[in-house]
Amino acid sequence: MARRDGEIPAKRSKLSDGGGSEDRLSALPDDLLIQILLKLVDTAVAARTSVLSGRWRRLWTLLPNLRFSPGTEPLGIRAALESHEAPALHHLDVDLLDAAPESVAGWLPIAARRLSGHLKLVNSVGQLGSEDEAGEIGAFELPCFESAISIHLELGYIGLAVHPLGVFARLTDLHLSCVQLHDPGWLGEAVSSPRCPSLQSLTVRDARGLGNFTIHSESLKRLMLSNVHGLEQLTLIAPALLFLSVVCCFHSSTTTNQPVATISSPQLLSLIWMDAYDPRSTQLGEMENLQRLDTYPFFVYGHNDSRKVVKLLSHFKLIQTLSFMLLYPLEITNHEYLMEDITRLPNIVVMNLHIEPEGHSFGTSLFHLLSMCTGVRKLTITLDCKTSHPVQTVCSAGCVCDQTPNWKTEELTLNCLKRVNLSNWGATDHEAALVKRLLEWATVLQTMTVTFDRSVAGSKAKEFCQMLQIFSRPEICMRGPHFV
Repeated sequence: MARRDGEIPAKRSKLSDGGGSEDRLSALPDDLLIQILLKLVDTAVAARTSVLSGRWRRLWTLLPNLRFSPGTEPLGIRAALESHEAPALHHLDVDLLDAAPESVAGWLPIAARRLSGHLKLVNSVGQLGSEDEAGEIGAFELPCFESAISIHLELGYIGLAVHPLGVFARLTDLHLSCVQLHDPGWLGEAVSSPRCPSLQSLTVRDARGLGNFTIHSESLKRLMLSNVHGLEQLTLIAPALLFLSVVCCFHSSTTTNQPVATISSPQLLSLIWMDAYDPRSTQLGEMENLQRLDTYPFFVYGHNDSRKVVKLLSHFKLIQTLSFMLLYPLEITNHEYLMEDITRLPNIVVMNLHIEPEGHSFGTSLFHLLSMCTGVRKLTITLDCKTSHPVQTVCSAGCVCDQTPNWKTEELTLNCLKRVNLSNWGATDHEAALVKRLLEWATVLQTMTVTFDRSVAGSKAKEFCQMLQIFSRPEICMRGPHFV
């Protein structure tokens, strides 16, 4: 309605009360309005609230967290970072699709100057379709983030170079995934103490171009290397390191079959080494505090990779917890039995044993291992199946897997074993016979816990448990969903 003077009154905003005329929402303090905008998650959506009123026009620029979803144009990311006015940018989360290196390079230096918290950049590979094509489209340079606390990059194999100057003074966590490294020597220098004095956790996963990797870090506590294709040499000097994982890195080297590694981490507590190992070229140094070791899987029949596990185990005298995997191929008739290559195990308190039996008898292999670690106090045996065959599938009669039945007749005294956990079992006759022997060997056993694979019918599992209770002694506590 027009007023008598002919002017039309401006319409008042109806933001707050579902039909009232007063804009009570805009009257809230800035810090509360910013919390509301943060609930929108996406920065572009938050920016569109500027159309509501002049009061909202610059609010989104005060957000401490910025989040850009796939499809956001690089120029839009750059413009948002240039417009950002908050005292600090705590979180920057960017999802891209088939990004070109130059598009990332257009806004990343601005982010490096603004960020005082956490960066997560994920580039999904869609139209490119393959890692090889992604690695051919060039590289961008990672600038120095002087105030960042964590950097997480998943790049879809677009190239990455590291700026040779600057100090990542506050960086504690760096994660690099699906990267094609250019000038890879700079990565080792960038993560070492002179340039990363606070770095505590480093992950490099699914990386290419890192032939030699040298790290000297006084602060690093966790290092995880996984599928670093073509790694030829690793030099690690990290006196504070507590956790080290090396998985399938040297394995893929195109120039050598043996790793060249020098590790100096005297405080190390946990080591996962699922990779090639040769004591002539792999120097693990003194690890007197090591408590846990996870090894490459051991192929029970006819696989040369199993011998590197034997060499690794022989390096250690005492380990509190050993995680170990035994793999059986489906067809073993013409393969050599390799368990006898293991002639010594470290002194072990806890053994976590994973077995992929593929229907074969594994009693002989288990007996062989236990006979070398009679001081074990806790034993966990988990049955896994890597094929579509159910766990309870059994091999054909007369299979070579059960032609050495020493575990059925020979005596073994496990006078320290107090706890046994059996997981994903198939309730087969072979398993029942093996558990019976375990109960005989473990003279001071206190607790046995049994869980079954999902394919095992409840009635069969209950019958299996009732049979175990017949074997068991009164002082043993039998636990599991089917014990009564």
